[in-house]
Amino acid sequence: MKDHYTALGLGSSATLADIKKAFRQKASQYHPDRNTDANAPARFRAVQEAYDVLTDDAKRQAYDDNRRRNLLDDPAQTAREIWQAYFEPLRQSMR
Repeated sequence: MKDHYTALGLGSSATLADIKKAFRQKASQYHPDRNTDANAPARFRAVQEAYDVLTDDAKRQAYDDNRRRNLLDDPAQTAREIWQAYFEPLRQSMR
């Protein structure tokens, strides 16, 4: 799974304004007309894809949900939440 936030150099709590600003910077940096690096076109496409997903509310919500399920945000916190959701009812029933 591609990490769109990383492609733009942002965290998952980025605002729409942050996303737009980062996109403009990264697009300018990786645009094939301005950057002769062999990886520039691929990075430019990754930045465009990230922008397309993160600026559309429905796509961003689906991406964030999928990202969370894949434990990309904070694996330790997600594991802790899963552990507590599973074992807390068991602990309550033993009291």
